[in-house]
Formats: sequence, structure tokens, C-alpha cells
Amino acid sequence: MSASTRPAPTKLELLELLAAIGTAQWRDFAAAAAHYGLTSTQARVLAQLNGPLPMRGLATLLVCDASNVTGIVDRLEARELVRREADPSDRRVKNVVATDAGREIIRRVREEMQATHGALDTLDESESATLYALLERLRPTMEKDTPKDTA
Repeated sequence: MSASTRPAPTKLELLELLAAIGTAQWRDFAAAAAHYGLTSTQARVLAQLNGPLPMRGLATLLVCDASNVTGIVDRLEARELVRREADPSDRRVKNVVATDAGREIIRRVREEMQATHGALDTLDESESATLYALLERLRPTMEKDTPKDTA
């Protein structure tokens, strides 16, 4: 049977493939983050900060208790990679904001993800465009229960 006549993959096969790729990408991300003295969780926090994000929102994204986020943010703040700011609409809410240094370090982490870059380099322009379109189509459904990046 040729590749063009292969039956469509089952949902289980797709899930297993997505999980394998996600695991490999996460390992690559964690290794690159370690080069900058960051834990994978600290780097994940920086990667989520496209704008101010409430501490509780970070806890939801990280699937952890808000008290755990406090320690993570404390360590990032000590390195001047993030800062806490009062939310302008509710001063009781503390937003976490990446500093210029924090944005720069997460940019470097992403650039150093050699295994992921290498895998993506195997795709031609058309395949990259197709993969991007498919992932963009899946993204809204997969992220429907995550908090927004702004307060």
C-alpha cells in the first residue's frame, strides 16, 4: 500500500503522535532553558507573558496552586526577568509582566531549541504552511479553557 492510499490515521494514532512530538519539544525547551539557569517551569512562565497576566491566571496555565506560582515569580523577579504590577482595574490583583531581560532570555531559549528547529527544517515551504494551518485550526478548541493573556 503506498503512502497516498494509506488509510486515515485513527484519533488514537494522532493523539500518540501529538504526545510524542509535544514531549520531545518540551524536552528541547527544558534543555535550552537550563542553559540560562532557568527551570522548565520558569521558562514556561516567561513564554506565557505576552502581556500582563494575573498570578491566578498563571496558576491556571501551569495547572498548579497559586501558592506555587508565588515562589516561581519570586525567583524570576529576583533575576529581574519579571515584575509584579497592580492591575489598573483592580488594585488587589497582581499582574506579572516580563521585563525586557525576560523577553530577551525567552527569545534566546526558543532560538536554541535545536532539535525542534532541526525537525521543522525537514519540512519544505508548502509542508510548513500546511502544518501551520492545521495547528491554527486545532488551537482555538485546544485552548478554549485557558485564561487570556491580558487582565
